[in-house]
Amino acid sequence: MNSVSLEDIKAARRVLAGVVRKTDVIYSPINELCSCEVYLKLENLQQTGSFKIRGAYNKIYNLTPEQRAKGVIASSAGNHAQGVALAASAFGIKSTIVMPETAPLAKITATKGYGAEVILHGNVYDDTYAKAVEIQNQTGAVFIHPFDNPHTIAGQGTIALEILEDIPDIDAIIVPIGGGGLIAGIALAAKAINPDIKIIGVEASNAASMKKSVEEGKLVSLTSAATIADGIAVKTPGKLTYQIASRYVDDFVTVDEDEIANAILMLLERFKLVAEGAGAASMAAVASGKVKMPGKKVVAVISGGNIDVNVLSRIVDKGLAKAGRKTELSTIVLDKPGRLQEMLKVISDMGANIVEIHHNRISLEAELGCARVDLVIETQDNEHLEMLLKELKNKGYKVDRV
Repeated sequence: MNSVSLEDIKAARRVLAGVVRKTDVIYSPINELCSCEVYLKLENLQQTGSFKIRGAYNKIYNLTPEQRAKGVIASSAGNHAQGVALAASAFGIKSTIVMPETAPLAKITATKGYGAEVILHGNVYDDTYAKAVEIQNQTGAVFIHPFDNPHTIAGQGTIALEILEDIPDIDAIIVPIGGGGLIAGIALAAKAINPDIKIIGVEASNAASMKKSVEEGKLVSLTSAATIADGIAVKTPGKLTYQIASRYVDDFVTVDEDEIANAILMLLERFKLVAEGAGAASMAAVASGKVKMPGKKVVAVISGGNIDVNVLSRIVDKGLAKAGRKTELSTIVLDKPGRLQEMLKVISDMGANIVEIHHNRISLEAELGCARVDLVIETQDNEHLEMLLKELKNKGYKVDRV
């Protein structure tokens, strides 16, 4: 099997019946951002927290008994790892997964929990791939490629079948791209059913290997792929996925780190959905105005939700700061009874909330008889924050934003 057809994807659908969830497609009322009707395909709510179980299970299902007896090995930033581990356990075979040393702890723990032996090596997928191939040559285990394999691609393509069952008249599907397995499968299935459907690929600006490869007409390897969207941090796309993307993907867009972070925060706050960086890339493309399809129906694939809670916390804090909703301030007040209370009353009267406060008498920035006061405050937005800063200035306080 060196190519993928619609029949292969339909066969994968039958294999996956009862194994994976048919995830929901929900309406997303964010028309003001792109003047189009946006829906979200919630693969972040899939088993193992991402779409990867589809391709991994379909690939392992199609192994021969002799191949299964040798066990399987894979390299992954985390989501494919969990898919392979769960699928291997379902078939009662040994799995070894090589993951980047930078992989989120949540993904490492989950992969071990599904029964795999985890080996940490390198910083990005390409490093782990080289290590996995080395181990595979030593042990004879079957390598389960995360994207550049026909059975894997066919498994991912089942997402398009589900989308078109739910919204037959969809105009475009927006898909995150790492190595290209997801967009290859979706593009093949969607275009076979309706050639007029637009397929739009989204990559992190720091890891746009597929876009660059298609533009140059050959496989291109990036020197680095550093991004918070670790699931799509791939330096070199697959050979087969590149060929399919070159033929069937209509457009490629890139989103930067702030746009990805903002999309994560938007999904969390407005839709109560947890998405990882890669999973939020399609929403980032919509929210940042990179996708312009006025009056059209589009589906953004939210491909995964396996984000480290510490990373999520930092993204939330940064997003709130950027929106003017959470700010750290510093000022100097006279170290006399009632003076700190006077300043806090100004803040309170302006409707702001004090989250943290630190009163420092020994700060070198404060003259004798004064104290430095550091505060973390919550305001409604940047306009509200500016009004507060202006009022503090009018009352004689020199305030710095930290």
